[in-house]
Amino acid sequence: MSTDIPIHESLVPHRPAERSPREAREARKAVIASYLGGALEYYDFFIYGSAAALIFSRVFFPAAGAHGLLASFASFGVAYIARPLGAVVFGHFGDKFGRKRVMIWALAVMGASTFVIGCLPDYRQIGVAAPVLLVAMRLLQGLSAGGETAGASSLVLEHAPESRRGFYGSWIQSGIVSGFVLATIVFIPISTLPDDQLLSWGWRIPFWASAILLAIAFLVRRTLVESEVFAEVKDEQSAPKFPVVELLKNHWADVLRVGGLAVYQATYTMVMVFGLAFATTAAGLSRTTMLYILLAFNLCALIFTPIGGYLSDRFGRKPVFAAAAVGCAVTSFPYMFGIAHQNYFLIIGAGILMNGIIYAIGNGTTPAYFSELFTVRVRYSGTAIGIQVGMLMSGFSPLLATAWVGTNAAQWSVVACIISGLAAVAVVASLSTSETSRTALRDLGDRKQPARS
Repeated sequence: MSTDIPIHESLVPHRPAERSPREAREARKAVIASYLGGALEYYDFFIYGSAAALIFSRVFFPAAGAHGLLASFASFGVAYIARPLGAVVFGHFGDKFGRKRVMIWALAVMGASTFVIGCLPDYRQIGVAAPVLLVAMRLLQGLSAGGETAGASSLVLEHAPESRRGFYGSWIQSGIVSGFVLATIVFIPISTLPDDQLLSWGWRIPFWASAILLAIAFLVRRTLVESEVFAEVKDEQSAPKFPVVELLKNHWADVLRVGGLAVYQATYTMVMVFGLAFATTAAGLSRTTMLYILLAFNLCALIFTPIGGYLSDRFGRKPVFAAAAVGCAVTSFPYMFGIAHQNYFLIIGAGILMNGIIYAIGNGTTPAYFSELFTVRVRYSGTAIGIQVGMLMSGFSPLLATAWVGTNAAQWSVVACIISGLAAVAVVASLSTSETSRTALRDLGDRKQPARS
């Protein structure tokens, strides 16, 4: 009996070849380790995003006055400047020496920098040094995040059964969604504290709590082994000396394609980070209520993200992803209209449809979709750099939206147009890619190879 992650065999489009118990065990272990790493990365991401939207303007940037929120979102965005550098560094070592060790280092840097943020003195205590230290830690977060998702995607793809690569890969994104859920659960009771307690010590608790998730993820990740396909490249001593050079020489177009595809994820950032600030400042909605609503979105996404991965195995990466991007563009308008007019029924209904279902289905395709565009020799580097090119829009979209819209609820349609524009970029990028869901693992990245029948 197969020991793979269970899924009804009648629903599998191509029955996988029989796998040894060891292969099945290593595949499950890769999924669990990647799930936990994604949870930690985006737990850290969302607690910072929530703090940037609700707290940091008063704790670290009070001197900016009315522009405090803008400065706070700028600190959120600087991590995305460091992400491409992290993608190059972690991608180089991941393609040259192996996925496992690099993923452990990425995890350690992320966890340590997040914990230190919770220990930083505020502006009243040390003046301008406080935001400087905050930005330094945020840059370290970005550096580590630049290599995390790509490494996980490469590892899971190379361990997964051939016909279930999308489904297995989707659990990386489920881990990311779980990070959002955990962060929201932690942040909700914190947000109800009186302002004096919230701004002095309350906001620090979510950052300190990340140490628990870090310890669990580290213990699991230590037991990983490299995939067979990567081990073959390493044993043959055919791993490129400088993976990034080979990547940019022979696969630059796919890097740009992944960059365009990754812009899709900025639509989520606009809702989870800018949307939270817009709802609580421009529309005057309760911060606690909005956190509960965002939690509902992500709980739904936990269900629909693996469904997206499964659908991409059955129908292909391109059609599922492109349909989801179009759906996000359309549903952004009723969602932002609901926020601007304080219509909770519309906020919840449109938001669950947009973020909990449609976005989640498209997001479930991305680990396999992105990493399948590259050969094993440069997969880590290509996926990492491509993702971070696109994620620059995620980091700075809240800042740009704040600069354009400010706290004017009447400008809700401008925000919806921004979200739709981001989704449109992803759709155009998807049209330029080849369908890879039925290409054999060893043939990925080689356009001369035929697809599996």
